[in-house]
Amino acid sequence: MQRQGSGGSAAIRIRAAGALLLVAHLGLVAWLMLRPLDVPWVMPANLRPGATVRADLALGWPEAVRRIGEGLGLLAPLGVLLPMAHGRLLTSPVASLARTASAGALISVGVALLQTGVPGRVVDVDTLLLNTAGVVLAHLAVVPAARAALRRRKGRRASRAVREESAVQGRTPTIPRVGITPWGDALPPSSP
Repeated sequence: MQRQGSGGSAAIRIRAAGALLLVAHLGLVAWLMLRPLDVPWVMPANLRPGATVRADLALGWPEAVRRIGEGLGLLAPLGVLLPMAHGRLLTSPVASLARTASAGALISVGVALLQTGVPGRVVDVDTLLLNTAGVVLAHLAVVPAARAALRRRKGRRASRAVREESAVQGRTPTIPRVGITPWGDALPPSSP
């Protein structure tokens, strides 16, 4: 059974590259976020949305941009890699965004839960929100345009193949139109 939008070795290569890059990125995220930190003390867990972002903004623009950018950028590649590994070319943009955002949020929650057992790491709800926002922003910035370009390319290739096939086979013969028969002529005669 073929998946929707599949066909050709190019689609298989794109899916394989997406899956490989996805695994590599998740390995990098695990290595960055699940290493123990050697710190003398640990901040308490932040369960209030926006508290860490406000504290970062209070530090001033260069430090705030760096910290918020790290939160947005950590899982942002998932916004492109998840649809790439899934490999659907013809799909609803809203459904694709919802699937990608949900998967990004679940991965972010999974990393946060795993961090609870790592020394020096604490849960921060703002990190979850920033990670998910980064996934959504990356998806919106890249995936719709990339899918449109791939669909145009596929359409051009298909029309070129049809032209080449018709040039090889010659002109397609046409059949003259046949009128519709009245019902009286089509039904067998009835007996009295």
